Amino acid sequence: MPEVGKIGLALRVGIFAITGILTLQLVSWALNWAGILVQAAMAVFASAAVANALTLKIFERGGISDIGLGWRIGSLKNLSFGVAGGMVSALAVTGLPVLVGMASVSNDPEHGFSASSLLFVSMVMIFGAVGEELLFHGYAFQLLLRKMGAFSTLLPVGVLFAAAHANNLNANWMSFFNTFLWGVFLGLCFLRSGDLWLPIGVHFGWNWALPLLGSNVSGFKMVTTGLVMNWNAGPLWSGGEYGPEAGLLTTLVLPVLGWCLFKAPIETERPQMFQEEE
Repeated sequence: MPEVGKIGLALRVGIFAITGILTLQLVSWALNWAGILVQAAMAVFASAAVANALTLKIFERGGISDIGLGWRIGSLKNLSFGVAGGMVSALAVTGLPVLVGMASVSNDPEHGFSASSLLFVSMVMIFGAVGEELLFHGYAFQLLLRKMGAFSTLLPVGVLFAAAHANNLNANWMSFFNTFLWGVFLGLCFLRSGDLWLPIGVHFGWNWALPLLGSNVSGFKMVTTGLVMNWNAGPLWSGGEYGPEAGLLTTLVLPVLGWCLFKAPIETERPQMFQEEE
């Protein structure tokens, strides 16, 4: 891609943001009947898809594959490492407390296991993970990363990522801080792999595994296995009604997950967005 000046950068990012916001509001209104979980996931996915597709087409004459969604050699490996890392981390912040007596698991008195519910929640989580990664680490993020560098891009986008979750049910300062860390971490995952498959995998694996033992996910209660997690520890560790993402265990597990993914044999490629036009 050709060099972009400050005015061009502002124009591209501005159109991306405006398109995303307008689409988000429109789809949220259209899906008001569908329930908050489906409404949130599908609105984010639609807004991210439209914003990326439009700006890529207008400014780069390119497509979604140019921002790291092309299926290449190593894509499956990166996705798999991401899903595995996210799942193991989520099970660590829920399973370990049960093993050491900080929490216990019981059957949900209102909901039993339902394969259809598990499938439904899984599909919603896939759309949610892909949508959020496209929105926060897609075209605008990669353009800023190329122009401004990692530090000047990762931190502000991390704040935006946290702010986007600040109105979730039972959100608090700890959930904001951990979500900020997640936003920065997922951006680093993109830098590690050069594609969006690794951060999408981590994002989905974490969100999918977190409710397996009955934990809330970012303030949402998702019934997947018919289990309920009962904490004996206070909200500093459990995250309270928001879920473990507002707890100290999440803060502690992120550096471990980062170290593991840094050591893992991730297939790294140079993103198309970073390549100079010949």
